[in-house]
Amino acid sequence: MIEVYSWPTPNGHKVHIMLEECGLPYRVIPVDIGAGEQFDAKFLSFSPNNKIPAIVDPVGPDGRPMALFESGAILLYLAGKTGRFLPADTRGRYEALQWLMFQMGGIGPMLGQTHHFRLYAPEKIEYAIDRYTNEARRLYGVVDKRLAHSKYIAGPAYGIADIAIFPWLRGWKNQGVDLAEYPHLRGWFDEIAARPAVQRGVAVLEEKRRPLVDDKAREQLFGATQYKRH
Repeated sequence: MIEVYSWPTPNGHKVHIMLEECGLPYRVIPVDIGAGEQFDAKFLSFSPNNKIPAIVDPVGPDGRPMALFESGAILLYLAGKTGRFLPADTRGRYEALQWLMFQMGGIGPMLGQTHHFRLYAPEKIEYAIDRYTNEARRLYGVVDKRLAHSKYIAGPAYGIADIAIFPWLRGWKNQGVDLAEYPHLRGWFDEIAARPAVQRGVAVLEEKRRPLVDDKAREQLFGATQYKRH
């Protein structure tokens, strides 16, 4: 059974959804990022960047345990393990990978900064709020334009690019976005949200979700503890 060290965030939900879609048995070990559990020595031994999620598969490719951090790498690993949600042909695979990289390098970091400056920053900095809100809207536009010509993000079949992007867009209200302005994205979003495996995936650890705005959570996530060498 795969062990998933996680918390109910977009990156955590990406892996929860993938596991549900693949039908793989897994056990979730909560890592309370607001309480600083991401700095635990055991967790750091296989997630050296102190970020969730991470997995430990007791039966890796060579039959030995395999630990992985970085949600994109985990999605690729699970796709390889099951032969699902990533095209087998070379062209289709690279088309999917470019959109996965788009999520990892664009949507995740930029929407993460949007969340930070709109919700978590101790002071409201107008320039930062405007800069990242506008970037969020631009990225939604990129996805909307893509979905005007493609049923799913990477082509005609649902796959890891959809799984990677969807959880980040669930926070559209907090990002200053109106989904009504992106009709192609909205149709895709509603279809993905209705998938039973997606519904199960986003429900994982949901009872533990809370606003990370108290002083302790701010310090663990954005203060000196984050920048210490652990």
